Amino acid sequence: QVHLVESGGGLVQPGGSLRLSCAASGFIFSIYAMAWYRQAPGKQRELVAHITNKGNTNYADSVKGRFTISRDNDKNTVYLQMNSLKPEDTAVYYCDAQLGSRDYWGQGTQVTVSS
Repeated sequence: QVHLVESGGGLVQPGGSLRLSCAASGFIFSIYAMAWYRQAPGKQRELVAHITNKGNTNYADSVKGRFTISRDNDKNTVYLQMNSLKPEDTAVYYCDAQLGSRDYWGQGTQVTVSS
């Protein structure tokens, strides 16, 4: 059974940092592309960052230079390091695993950026 479990969310002040983790099980993690999405209240879910199975990355323009996605295939985990957080980064962050037509999602973790 596939599981994606996000952790690391919470409340942080503007300018602060958080590191999200997504622990995967139930599939061959190393061959899947992984991504982080987010959804703010009243808005559509949007792609934040993506990493291929080979480690190539791309980012939404709004987070370039502030967020870093990485993966550890030995630990079946993908990370999102978020620095210089802004109030507009407030959202539920979701982990996504992609391979062809296969698309698995985690349950999400709340990130709130507020003073």
